[in-house]
Amino acid sequence: MASARTDPQDGRPSASTGGYDLTIEQLAAETGMSVRNIRNHHTRGLLPPPEVRARVGYYSSEHVARLRLIQDLQADGFNLAAIERLLSGSDGLAARLLGLRHAVTTPFEPESPEVITAEELDKRFGEVDAKDVERVRKLGLLLPLGDGRFEVPSPALLGAAEQVLALGVPLSAALAVVERVRRDCDSISRAFTKLFLRELWEPFDQAGQPEERWDELIEAVNSLRPLASEALLALFKQSMTTQLEQAFGKVLEHQTKRK
Repeated sequence: MASARTDPQDGRPSASTGGYDLTIEQLAAETGMSVRNIRNHHTRGLLPPPEVRARVGYYSSEHVARLRLIQDLQADGFNLAAIERLLSGSDGLAARLLGLRHAVTTPFEPESPEVITAEELDKRFGEVDAKDVERVRKLGLLLPLGDGRFEVPSPALLGAAEQVLALGVPLSAALAVVERVRRDCDSISRAFTKLFLRELWEPFDQAGQPEERWDELIEAVNSLRPLASEALLALFKQSMTTQLEQAFGKVLEHQTKRK
């Protein structure tokens, strides 16, 4: 019998990309939804039935994706009756919506989160001011797990912060830059999202969402994400070079005047 795989960091069940390996309790833990609500979704026909083996139902990653789609639709203000109509509106619509959602939410280059203890943080960063701790929390750089343990969603970003501190830059100053970059990235991301909605989704929707163009739309989303990342990086490199040249040109000019 297949058993649920667990995350080596925190022991939480992880949905497979293939077969059925989650019990209903593990499915609830994976999605943050109660067992009662999952059963209610079964009753309404919102969730396909599990694969039953030895009187135990097992769920797959597709069930996880369907429940998260339902959660997203509810968060957008849809009630269950509207969601039921949407998911049963036409043959294959739910699968296409799940495919589109997957294209939109798949990370660019997923990192494997790490777990670090408070003692390890002290060794790497030293004593941290309480205000900076709160800024780190709001930025999502560290997620408290309890018992003096923290999840690091982006080990690469934490490593970069450690290297910046090693150069002599105060943590508070580095966090201020991260906050500014986060705001700028939100603005840039909104611009690309509006581009997708205006140039891809709206024409598709106005055309009546033709079935033969769903795959084309999903492929466009898959292409837009890396293209946006590459364009942003290329522009940043150009801008960073220009800013450094200007800044150090002024430094050199100042140095010549001191002699």
